[in-house]
Amino acid sequence: MLSRNAKLAGVVLAGAVFLSACGDPDANGTGSSANSDISCATGDLKGAGSTFQKNIVAQWIKDYTAACADATVDYQGIGSGAGIQQFGSATIDLAGSDSAMKDEEQAAADKRCGTPAIHLPITAGGIAIAYKLDGVESLQLSPSTAAGIFTGTIKNWDDAAIKAENPGTTLPSTAITPVHREDSSGTTDVFSKFLAKTAGPAWSLGTGKELDWPASVQGAKGSDGVTQAAASTEGGVTYTELSYVETGGLEAAKVKNGAGEYTALEAAGVTTALAGSTLPSTGTDLKVSYDYANATAGAYPITAVSYAIVCSKGTPAAKLALLKSFLTYAAGDGQASAKDVGYAPLPPALAQRVTTTISGLS
Repeated sequence: MLSRNAKLAGVVLAGAVFLSACGDPDANGTGSSANSDISCATGDLKGAGSTFQKNIVAQWIKDYTAACADATVDYQGIGSGAGIQQFGSATIDLAGSDSAMKDEEQAAADKRCGTPAIHLPITAGGIAIAYKLDGVESLQLSPSTAAGIFTGTIKNWDDAAIKAENPGTTLPSTAITPVHREDSSGTTDVFSKFLAKTAGPAWSLGTGKELDWPASVQGAKGSDGVTQAAASTEGGVTYTELSYVETGGLEAAKVKNGAGEYTALEAAGVTTALAGSTLPSTGTDLKVSYDYANATAGAYPITAVSYAIVCSKGTPAAKLALLKSFLTYAAGDGQASAKDVGYAPLPPALAQRVTTTISGLS
């Protein structure tokens, strides 16, 4: 059992992804496939929420259903807040969120379940400050400068604050067009908590899934939407997950961490950052505590763990076997897909705690 301050250190690939067909399920609706390690289940499962985790969940669904032909899994990236709301209304079987539920959301989810709803860390990654600026392939930003950009007080790319952090880089006078998430977003919650912790008085917008953004900051819906908006405008900049940066044709800035280093968004930096995170010492509600001012060398500071939110007990019998089977795959063998689609594998200690908790769902 992890102590309250146990470190979630180290990372290994969780195993190969197997794509062979499942064997016949047993009387309980599960059965191991002949040529894979996946214990398949039958039926259908519906999830919705976080766009942060949408791309890796899509990969898990592709691989799992290739191995388990009698299972149907659907996940809609509609934003963490909307997914939590749908879960509380019992219209989906699990929600995806990049931040823990607020008290009122937890109450609705608990009521739906009849028992406490819990958070299961299912993937990890970094949130990029992603920009489009022709001729500038490398950019360094401190938290206070990023805060100035996203509050509209820094208006052009050749602003003195940006130039001071990028010696030797020719910066154009292009106007900055910042783009924020206009939906209820766990990514916004993480990004705003990072700036509130590290940017000092430069950040004045508070924290949360929804913020009162200045009129000068453009809004778009979902990670896809903000990525497209930033990519379509010279000088555009947004905050989004690495997988969207890579597919959207944007560059990711290096971000200054608590050790004073400008760090690139890479899986190793996310893993290093997570090594400073903690879990509750007991229980099944696995909310991760993370210090955005982490002074560990090499840590990428805007790091997030994304959760699957499920009932600890009370999942309908017709859904339970598939829920447990799919989530066990995601937290186990599915972690091998992480780096290929822009995420970081869960540290082994955390992954083990998650899979143990999944096995106890009822």
